Amino acid sequence: MENVEKVIDEKIQGKALVTENKKENSKKLFIESYGCQMNMNDSEIVAAILDKEGYNTTQILEEADLVLVNTCSIREKAETTVRNRLKKYNAVKKVNKNMKVGVLGCMAERLKEKFLEEEKIVDLVVGPDAYKDLPNLLEEVYEGRDAVNVILSKDETYGDVAPVRLNSNGVSAFVSITRGCDNMCTFCVVPFTRGRERSRDPKSILEEIRQMVDKNFKEITLLGQNVDSYLWYGGGLKKDFKKASEIAQATAVDFAQLLDMCATEFPKTRFRFSTSNPQDMSLDVIYTMAKHKNICKYIHLPVQSGSNKMLKAMNRQHTREEYMELVDNIFKIIPEMALSQDMIVGFCGETEEDHKDTLDLMEYVKYDFGFMFAYSERPGTLAGKKMDDDVPQAIKKRRLQEVIALQQKHSLYRTQQHLGKIEEVLIEGTSKKNPNEWKGRNTQNTVIVFPKEHYKLGDFVNVKVEDCTSATLKGTAVGYSDNN
Repeated sequence: MENVEKVIDEKIQGKALVTENKKENSKKLFIESYGCQMNMNDSEIVAAILDKEGYNTTQILEEADLVLVNTCSIREKAETTVRNRLKKYNAVKKVNKNMKVGVLGCMAERLKEKFLEEEKIVDLVVGPDAYKDLPNLLEEVYEGRDAVNVILSKDETYGDVAPVRLNSNGVSAFVSITRGCDNMCTFCVVPFTRGRERSRDPKSILEEIRQMVDKNFKEITLLGQNVDSYLWYGGGLKKDFKKASEIAQATAVDFAQLLDMCATEFPKTRFRFSTSNPQDMSLDVIYTMAKHKNICKYIHLPVQSGSNKMLKAMNRQHTREEYMELVDNIFKIIPEMALSQDMIVGFCGETEEDHKDTLDLMEYVKYDFGFMFAYSERPGTLAGKKMDDDVPQAIKKRRLQEVIALQQKHSLYRTQQHLGKIEEVLIEGTSKKNPNEWKGRNTQNTVIVFPKEHYKLGDFVNVKVEDCTSATLKGTAVGYSDNN
């Protein structure tokens, strides 16, 4: 996933999932997830598969028959946390002898031998494409054998498993449209942990959205490591498209078409998507966004660096100039578009000149917000194997501070553009700071808080923006929008 750190929402890390319990289910599953939204989504798929095997979820670790941790390989912090959690599980396991422990997800793929053989801390290791194999793997475990399946698949998209929605606000839901990634960015471990890119059948995507809409969800985010390269031609890997028959190629569905299908079929539902890759973003997508009021005017468009030398070292398939041209075209077609960035500072070989290029690019775009990190080497990546992590920590830190300070300035500039306007907001929940205020987001993905009055969760409301900080708009509701 385009440097997925961005979607690592600190609030939901390590939360035990909660589903509706079935009376007939006799076993208890404790499952917690770390990492990106794809991981949270995968845990919902796992809960759905195990629900059929007689497992209800529990939030009490001590009473669980099966404990699963869904892991992330992107940041060291996530890995350290997971290791500490495994120690905790094992302490409980000494008391509860029947409890089985398993590791799912990206870290499973990378550290399978370590977990099972060297450290003997788990009974079960399951990679991101093998969740359907869980019932067989559990049988193995209960017969006293270790079970591993980390085989990455060419075609598993879980299109036929309806995820059990967990810990949801009941208003917004995520629907996965692709799995895996073909972009070999040198800093990223995703292609190795989640495999090559494949897309999900549009029919199954629309069907899952229909189920969500029937349950009253108002906003759907289409999710993929790289949504712009979505391509359905009957199944199989994206890279094998050229080998497909002429008819398969001619009737293929790309991301702009999928977006158009979703927005047309569900005109009262708001659509977002994440994450975009500049090299795969076609202007067709922007024209589709312009055509539909219910597609939010916001794109997360990671660039990672403003320097051509760094972009090349990162194996990003675009230059600084191409990125700027794309941004120009986006603003030409949709002037009110909001853009956000991912930025890595202090990548291998980065000079002051390269750093200045990044600040300069930020001045050019003036992003609404961003996700900024100092580079840290991940084992298993190309940079980890072949490049020198040679920028001193102190310099990384200083450059990161400069990037963050500039971003805050731009964020304030962007929120100020909303002052005095009346904007449609979808109510997502109560404001953290004030229980008498709702919070929601406008089409640009900016958070807006306003007095609750008689409005309800899930309402589309027009709000007059009266004040702002660099992160939040404040206002007063002036009535329902025509979308309810």
